[in-house]
Amino acid sequence: MNSDKWVSVKKIYKGWSSESKYIIKDCNNVKYILRISDIADYDKKKHEYGIIKKFSSLDFVMSKPVDFGICNNGKNTYMILSWVEGEDLEEALNQMSEQEQYEAGWRAGKILKQIHSIKVDDSDINDQSKKEKMLHKIDLYLKSGIRVEGDEAAVNYVRDHVHEINRLPKVYQHGDFHPGNLIHLCNSDVGVIDFNRNNVGDAYEEFFKLESFAVEVSIPYCRGQIDAYFDKNVPEIFWRILAVYVAYSSLNSIRWAIKFGQDEVDGMIRRCKASLEHYDNYKSVIPSWYSSF
Repeated sequence: MNSDKWVSVKKIYKGWSSESKYIIKDCNNVKYILRISDIADYDKKKHEYGIIKKFSSLDFVMSKPVDFGICNNGKNTYMILSWVEGEDLEEALNQMSEQEQYEAGWRAGKILKQIHSIKVDDSDINDQSKKEKMLHKIDLYLKSGIRVEGDEAAVNYVRDHVHEINRLPKVYQHGDFHPGNLIHLCNSDVGVIDFNRNNVGDAYEEFFKLESFAVEVSIPYCRGQIDAYFDKNVPEIFWRILAVYVAYSSLNSIRWAIKFGQDEVDGMIRRCKASLEHYDNYKSVIPSWYSSF
């Protein structure tokens, strides 16, 4: 892509990513997103660009691949993607009726089902044991010095049920699928952005971000996403596996947030406490919010 045709470059500050992000506009008033990463991440970012190409063949609005390469005298990699025009879904949900929120979740659930439909290349399947990694990180949480009252229920649930995970075929994951990474389009459809956490793994793992970030925004949206994915026939195994991921992430995210400061740690502690309540200290595998709408 010829940068001589760019007429404006504006830095984006939102998000957790370590890479630098910019909105660029060309002489034809077309907008793109530019992502700059360290050259040490070249292989990782090249693979990410390839995954985005796979997703771009599907039938939904998303940040499509435009260009990828090396810049700044070999110090950085760049990725240019199409810009998805619209409003952050996380913000738009606050202006919708509960039925409209549910319908937005329904559209998102159908998109997620499409993402998971792509056949995974054998070369992309990681043989690393997810179970051992999760148990190790639970141990790190317990040693971190930051504990949540009643967290033993989550710890024990993970340890007792972690064998449930990875029982399904591997899928390509978006990796961070929640309203904060979705766009509300002018026709009320949903667009998808931010694929930088893409991965290969259990399809049901994608849903724990509902508990982490979406329930506090819109319960109808969360219900809609789940109902759409399963055509309103949610299997019991889904709830058992999801509860493992929710319990694990509710603890691990507290330790993860330390590097971002006390406010973020406090936010993750609040979410952990909410999860314990929603799952009745993991005596139930179906969160209470699911039946509240």
